[in-house]
Parts: sequence; C-alpha cells; structure tokens
Amino acid sequence: MNKLVLTPAQVQQIEAEGAQTYPNECCGIMIGRDVSDGACTRRIVERLEPMENVFDPQQRKRRFAVDPLALMKAEKSASADGKLVLGFYHSHPDHPARPSEFDREHAWPFYSYVIVSIAQGEPVDMTSWLLDDQTETFSRQDIEQD
Repeated sequence: MNKLVLTPAQVQQIEAEGAQTYPNECCGIMIGRDVSDGACTRRIVERLEPMENVFDPQQRKRRFAVDPLALMKAEKSASADGKLVLGFYHSHPDHPARPSEFDREHAWPFYSYVIVSIAQGEPVDMTSWLLDDQTETFSRQDIEQD
C-alpha cells in the first residue's frame, strides 16, 4: 500500500476525537477500499467508525483496545457494502505520532495504523504506518488528503 487517502473532514474528525478524549487515547476503525493503478495502491478511506477505548481504564493514557465484537460488526457491515476494514486510528497524548513498541507488538499486517499526536489537548501531527509481515517492523505510509 503506497498511500492512505483521507478527506480533510476525516483528518479533522480524527484530530477532534483525539482532542476530546485527551489525556486518554481515542481509537476508531477506517473502512473503505484499495484501488491500484499498477504502480501505486491508494487506500481510500470512505468512512470512520469511532470506537470506545476498552483498555483498562487506568492505562488509557498510553494504550487503546477496540472491542473484538465491535470490530467483528464493523467487518460484517463493511463486507455487506463491498468494503474493507482498512485499519485503525488512535491518538498519542503528549507523545509523537509514531508507533510505540506496544503498538508494534499488537499490530497486524495488511492494516493501516493512523496515529495523531495530541500535545496539551491540541492535535500537532498525524502519520500512518504499515506493519511488514516478514520483518515485523513498521514502515511509514504516505497520507494524501483528497
């Protein structure tokens, strides 16, 4: 996957959710489709589904978890519409928009992982990452606003 395509409204929504849940992490699911022109694959996000962070309440400032049942419902809904769960987004309160070791250990290949950095309640940076199945390391994915 070469690029993740988000609308300006989707970028604003992710930033707003991160700011609203500060100092805790927000999280959600990205649904859409992959379009390839041969040289490049564009991962087009068509909708965001905000999720409740179900991680232990004492650790939500540094961790997030999506309810497995909610993820299953999102996957079924996306499939019924001919779409895919493309990945997940979450915030990093007062930390950079790059994956933590915890993020890497709990990530799955194929999915895009968007991270928005929230500093003192304000969004400051947004990045996207893909986990390489072979090396089990993240590589940065370009975000294109369309």
